Amino acid sequence: MSTPTRVFAARLAGTGVYDPNRDRVGKVRDVVVVIRAGGALRAVGLVVEVAGRRRVFVPLSRVTSMDPGAVITTGLLNMRRFEQRAGELQVMGEVLDRVVTLAPSDGGGTGRVEDLGFELRRGRDWDVTKLFVRRTASGRLFRRGETLMVDAASVTGLTSAQTDQGAASLIAKLEGQHAADVAEVLHDLPPARRVEVAVELDDERLADVLEELSEEDAAEILTALEAGRAADVLDAMQPDDAADLVQELPEQMAEELLELMEPEEAEDVRRLMAYGEHTAGGLMTTEPVILGPEASIATALAHVRRRDLAPALSTMVFVVRPPLETPTGRYLGVVHLQEMLREPPYEPIGTIIDDDVEWVLPSDPLGKVTRLLATYNLTVLPVLDEDRHLLGAVSADDVLDRLLPDDWRDADDAVTDASLTPRRRSWLSASSSGPTGWTPRSSGAGGSADEDVAGASRATPRASSPSGSRGSSAPRASSSGSPCSAWRG
Repeated sequence: MSTPTRVFAARLAGTGVYDPNRDRVGKVRDVVVVIRAGGALRAVGLVVEVAGRRRVFVPLSRVTSMDPGAVITTGLLNMRRFEQRAGELQVMGEVLDRVVTLAPSDGGGTGRVEDLGFELRRGRDWDVTKLFVRRTASGRLFRRGETLMVDAASVTGLTSAQTDQGAASLIAKLEGQHAADVAEVLHDLPPARRVEVAVELDDERLADVLEELSEEDAAEILTALEAGRAADVLDAMQPDDAADLVQELPEQMAEELLELMEPEEAEDVRRLMAYGEHTAGGLMTTEPVILGPEASIATALAHVRRRDLAPALSTMVFVVRPPLETPTGRYLGVVHLQEMLREPPYEPIGTIIDDDVEWVLPSDPLGKVTRLLATYNLTVLPVLDEDRHLLGAVSADDVLDRLLPDDWRDADDAVTDASLTPRRRSWLSASSSGPTGWTPRSSGAGGSADEDVAGASRATPRASSPSGSRGSSAPRASSSGSPCSAWRG
């Protein structure tokens, strides 16, 4: 094995992982250690992020080399999602920032762990032998303590339970990562540690991360915050995500937080909570880019360049009469990003308005929204009231989030993929009106066609073969009889 004598965990994070042919298979996200008898730590494997942001466990016995910038494996990977076992600790998530008591030979006092080194012993065991710590500062405010390398066996408190661990080192490692990646890290942490790390994030960053977490994890973190801080975080979230999260909270707490939020933000959230979950109103955001027709193209481009704007919303500017806050004055149309890039920046956007873009009412079902986005190749749709006032906009990413299984953020990728993969089914014949065992519901039979599409998007009805077997060789129906293709008709 071509490996340095000692490997440091924090420096290993983010390193590329390759197979024997030097093809990249992922990158290191964490190092897993176990507590041995006597309290010593031993490294047993790596948490590696592979395609699809799946995190898998790679035993160190399958690592042939750990050189600077590259980890080489045997090529044999178990693609099951990593699940932490009892007695295991993740270095980045749980060990860094722990407070330890230093030995008198190291000057005594306390320090925080910023990294740990592990080395190969007896040809097969990776024992944690060194700690890189920062001594607890004393004296002047904001003074940082000195750093030093100490023997892991010489400190006390490394494996004991701690209530004030902090998360500075972990947050520094997460700096610059996408909010969805940070959410994945938090989800993999034990609940208590998850809250400790989340509390250390600033309001804007925490808001972005909560939007990417499952509603269960997000609610757990929000309820652990002080009420004023929780309200500030909700203020920083997108209104539609904040509304979804507030609805997961106990009723009394939800009302308290709404009272503490900024009045305008709370009003948007309350309005969104009034709509059904699977309607355009329940999906929309109240904060798309909205301008008057006299605004210049240069001004509009400056708005769509905002860092806090979702990419889907940046493709379209909504043009209305005052007021420019939702619900707005009369809706005039939209201006597409591509069109603005073709015109002189000093031209008013009112000269390039597209008033033919389809729009939806807040009560329209998910099926209609999905169909219009797909039909016209759009990433966002305006939501208007019956008097043509703009209420908000539905973006394609919110629609996808609703079409996916409710637990898709926590479920194994293979489970989610299987739930979205159409199965081979039996059909009576190409001339039949529909698949065996399934009767299309017309708009006159107790529901609209839009409701049918909304229902079909969640689950395709099963077809039963004459023998009751899923493997029947009965011919398929034509596309006109398929529930998957009927939406275009």
